[in-house]
Amino acid sequence: MMKKIVLIICLGVLSGIPVIPQESPNYDESRVPSFSLPELLITREGKRISTAAEWMEIRRPEILSLFENNIYGRIPGKLSADFRKVIEQDNNALGGKAVRKQVMLNFRSNNRDLKVNLLIYLPKTGSKVPVFVGYNFDGNQAVVDDPAVFVTSSWIRNDPASGITNNRTTEKSRGTDKTAWQIDKIISSGYGLVTLYYGDVDPDKDDFTDGVHPLLYKDGQTMPLPDEWGSIGAWAWGLSRVMDYLEKDPDIDASKVAVIGHSRLGKTALWAGALDPRFAIVISNNSGCGGAALSRRMYGETLGGMNRYFTHWLCDNCSRYDNDVNLLPVDQHMLIALMAPRPVYIASAEEDKWADPKGEYLSGYYATPVYELFGKQGLPSPEMPPVNSPVMNTIGYHIRSGGHAVLEYDWDQFIRFARMHFGK
Repeated sequence: MMKKIVLIICLGVLSGIPVIPQESPNYDESRVPSFSLPELLITREGKRISTAAEWMEIRRPEILSLFENNIYGRIPGKLSADFRKVIEQDNNALGGKAVRKQVMLNFRSNNRDLKVNLLIYLPKTGSKVPVFVGYNFDGNQAVVDDPAVFVTSSWIRNDPASGITNNRTTEKSRGTDKTAWQIDKIISSGYGLVTLYYGDVDPDKDDFTDGVHPLLYKDGQTMPLPDEWGSIGAWAWGLSRVMDYLEKDPDIDASKVAVIGHSRLGKTALWAGALDPRFAIVISNNSGCGGAALSRRMYGETLGGMNRYFTHWLCDNCSRYDNDVNLLPVDQHMLIALMAPRPVYIASAEEDKWADPKGEYLSGYYATPVYELFGKQGLPSPEMPPVNSPVMNTIGYHIRSGGHAVLEYDWDQFIRFARMHFGK
């Protein structure tokens, strides 16, 4: 991709801790510029949208196309798994509390194979169960202390403290990210968890020679075209392919799947939810710019900065707005609105200024008029709720104490939100 590459300081990339550039981000509300958001309910031809049907038939497809062409890139073709196989199953996992499945999805095209490995834990209920599905940062073996979980063999960023050297992980990484997943709490609440390593779908590096991209290249192509998918688009595509599998798993209620993501994978979860209405609930945690936060606020992470430091995440067309984000025909409140009428939950952290908690909240607030077309309640006030005081409407939100992470408190709210909307 033809974006400018600059030196950055990398801090905790694998765990989703934000990467802070050498230039100083704005953390001063008085320096947030005045801005006008793109109209949510007026089409490009000037028609005002006044009904849910008009939103679904006219404005929603228009906005979705604008995000594809200007932010995340379009998926250049269709590709389904040529086989899906349960390669390991234990009906008495986690001390007899759960069923564990390890599933391989294989994709083949252009004489290449892409293997994606799912780790699934389900409560032993004897009936189909709702599930949370989301990517992990460090490999399936990192999400739980379970020696039977396969260690990923995919490329992974080096982190010697977690046993990752030469871009390969080891047994030392087993269970290192378990606090972010709270599997026992999820299972005891009656939900299942489906997770996979995001690098199985596309390694998180500016190199489009591996991962899923080459499987859809045309003859002679070596990188995505300016309007084609970057890595966030590829990761979102991968979540939909997981959904393809979940629809066929007899133990999972595919009508009750909540897609979840943290940090860059929170951006991914939102884009996946926008593209694929089969995800019944969409949850983003500390997703920031390119996720839930309004780009025009220029607070914390910025779109131009992201395009310079993470050149592979978004489509090349997005770089046209690096120097003037106000030229963008969309902002992230429109992304949140694409979920309507499905429930969407936005989670922030008080100390995570890089992700701009206020901008995340305001996206939900400014998306609310679309939810009201469906008779749903969004975020009723432009004022953020107090810390650790969740709002639980069809658009949910919390800002908790602490920093950039997924904590037990977050999972308590995600489960509560799912129970409200799944009726369980």
